[in-house]
Amino acid sequence: MLLHALLAVPLFAQTPCAQMARFPDVTAAEQIATHCRVSITLRPSPDSEIKSEVWLPAAAAWNGKFLMEGGGGFVGSVNAGGMAKAVREGYASASTDTGHSGGSGRFALGHPEKITDFAHRAVHVTAVKAKALIAAYYRRGPRLSYWEGCSTGGRQGLMSAQRYPEDFDGIIAGAPANNQIVLCAWRMRLLMTALRSPEHGLPPEKLKLLNDAVLDRCDARDGVKDRQLEDPRDCDFHPAALRCTGTATANCLTAPQLETVQAAYTDIRRSTGELLYPRLPFGGELGWRVPGGATEPGGMDIDMFRYLANQDASWDWRRFDLEKDVDRALRHGLDIHAVDPNLTKFKARGGKLLLYHGWSDGGSGGAISAFNTISYVESVMKKMGGDQREWMRLFLVPGMAHCGGGTGPNQFHSLAALERWRERGEAPRSMTAVRVGERGVVEMSRPLCPYPERAVYRGSGSVNDAGNFQCLARATPR
Repeated sequence: MLLHALLAVPLFAQTPCAQMARFPDVTAAEQIATHCRVSITLRPSPDSEIKSEVWLPAAAAWNGKFLMEGGGGFVGSVNAGGMAKAVREGYASASTDTGHSGGSGRFALGHPEKITDFAHRAVHVTAVKAKALIAAYYRRGPRLSYWEGCSTGGRQGLMSAQRYPEDFDGIIAGAPANNQIVLCAWRMRLLMTALRSPEHGLPPEKLKLLNDAVLDRCDARDGVKDRQLEDPRDCDFHPAALRCTGTATANCLTAPQLETVQAAYTDIRRSTGELLYPRLPFGGELGWRVPGGATEPGGMDIDMFRYLANQDASWDWRRFDLEKDVDRALRHGLDIHAVDPNLTKFKARGGKLLLYHGWSDGGSGGAISAFNTISYVESVMKKMGGDQREWMRLFLVPGMAHCGGGTGPNQFHSLAALERWRERGEAPRSMTAVRVGERGVVEMSRPLCPYPERAVYRGSGSVNDAGNFQCLARATPR
């Protein structure tokens, strides 16, 4: 404790903020209320223009650590909200636009180097530069460096562990879009089904009908009736049970509506049978947007195949061909995928990887299946040999939607858990998640257990109190 206290005190006076502008690649440096804001532009290739920011709290407020924040979608801007939170908590922070401005995928049209920047290079060169600027400002570098991101930010975290294991000592990867191309293909298939005709759409009342039917059948499988599925893999719901047998009513699903439901619950595969992307789990139906007022698939999904795969600004999404367009996208953007299961170098450095994913992730523009994250974690265990929980843990969150929200407990302190793990050797045996009501009152708490364990009710006490649950190995599914 004394050593950490001494490390938190700067040995030399910090460099004035204005003087940070004299360092290479720095385009501006200004002192604002809580920190020194440093803007940088990095050009690792002739076609690169990566704009990033490094925020540096006053030396007296700095905790001696670096926390880099990830982005979402195609990124296109720095994560100012994440950096502001990091600075408030005492970290030096950084974020990057990944080499282009705005959330469109148009940057990929005719610019292979910009695809590389988006895929992995921008995060790496920003992390390296940020550490150098931190050392220049405080006269010493960060004692530990962390990454925090969800969705695309989760992919960026996994990419760092795979390609640049020396960049971060600990990584939080939430709902990682680690195989973003086939994810976009899966969402294209789903929305193209929902948009086939007006009759294929599922209005909110039909989504509630479907969700109620799923929960009525499977809610109690985990021993607790709480309108949450602790593990949707235990559910054996069949959507055909809701098929209208005569005149369509509010209490049944028509044949076109069932087509859309089955698309959500179905993997996409090549004609050879090879899995490209897995289905959505049961239980998250309230968050689906099929089509939810949309008149075309999501912008990111169209852009992935318009600008990256086909390199054609006039490409019509109605021409989407699953296998051909996926192959074209992989030809131009394979480096976007962060699927390498060999994390030996990251582990050898003492790195800790904390993953989380909401079981009900399926709406709000996300629709990243928790099954996909499970598959990646299992691929790492297969590659590196058995249980790897000494340095890598996955936490599945019942009822949580994409990167938060949803009907279940969805707020938890993953960064605090990661720091205790990396700095004290205290691996997170569980994390307590809470659901907070409109008035700021905790309505429900539940332990999040490291995969493959799950929270099991002890048999007495409130089912809304995490203290009445324990983490146990998953029972054989019914």
